[in-house]
Amino acid sequence: MNDRCVNLLENYEIDVLRTRKGRGALLCETDKGTFVLKEYKGNPEKCAFQDAVISLIHDHGFTHTETFVRNKENELLTKDSDGSSYLLKTHVEGRECEVKDLQECCKVMETLGKMHRASLGAGGIPCPGSSISALQEFEKHNKELRRVRKFLKDKGQKNDFEIYLMQCFDYFLECALKVAEEYEASRCREQENGCCAISHGDFQHHNIIFSGKDFTIINFEKCGKGGPVKDIYLFMRKLLEKSNWQAETGFSLLAAYEKESCLTKEDYMNLYYRLSYPEKFWKIVNYYYNAPKSWIPGKNPEKLIKVTGQEQEKIEFLSIFKEKYDIMSV
Repeated sequence: MNDRCVNLLENYEIDVLRTRKGRGALLCETDKGTFVLKEYKGNPEKCAFQDAVISLIHDHGFTHTETFVRNKENELLTKDSDGSSYLLKTHVEGRECEVKDLQECCKVMETLGKMHRASLGAGGIPCPGSSISALQEFEKHNKELRRVRKFLKDKGQKNDFEIYLMQCFDYFLECALKVAEEYEASRCREQENGCCAISHGDFQHHNIIFSGKDFTIINFEKCGKGGPVKDIYLFMRKLLEKSNWQAETGFSLLAAYEKESCLTKEDYMNLYYRLSYPEKFWKIVNYYYNAPKSWIPGKNPEKLIKVTGQEQEKIEFLSIFKEKYDIMSV
């Protein structure tokens, strides 16, 4: 952020007291509070969609989110002399959600339930582009997994990480293909396509700020139309991995969410398939394939060993999950 960006603040109805650099942004202390000025590289229509979604859920009683600030021309985006667009939004003071604290994470799930309930009227807001369904995600990941497996098979000399990766590749690829096939034939796929609520799209601890009393949700860049399951899954999978797939962790989180917003059998089925998909394995493969092959980061082997070591615990959790929510009767 340079002086040219600071000058952009003259386009807003605020008196700037001081500024300081943040992570890829400019923090601005003003007479009306602290704001964040950040370059916006996305579709302007998507920015308008985010603003409409946040306004709607505020109108429906959920106000624990960041908000956008319009300039003197009543526009969301302000351009500098180079044509780059910038967005000003409220800054939320506090710390990120503590993922090791189950009680705190249950409060986060209650907050998510409140946000989803407030977003139910958002189906009529025009959304640029189309939301990516679970099946589309599965198929995209599976295509990449096949491509990487072929790359590894054709590769000559392999290092220790690549040898270990090949040893477990077929197992996880078979799991991934099976999940995609079963999900495609399920009823929850139809419900996901017809849902009129809003998904945050990137609901993980970095975007959940505890400000001393409440949790505030930030960074709606990936929000879109869809059911509640994607957000639940994104937050829940991380905690399950950290707890070695303890059933108590998963069911406590879901019970907390349902205090504020109900889930259907189809929702539970959707969540079951998302949790069944070997996404952590895909992430490791994706990172490996798109990084320089001359050096394998030390974390890669550690993560692969962990994901293979947790597989039995994950299978046991999914078995309990399936029985508890009577998945196959949907």
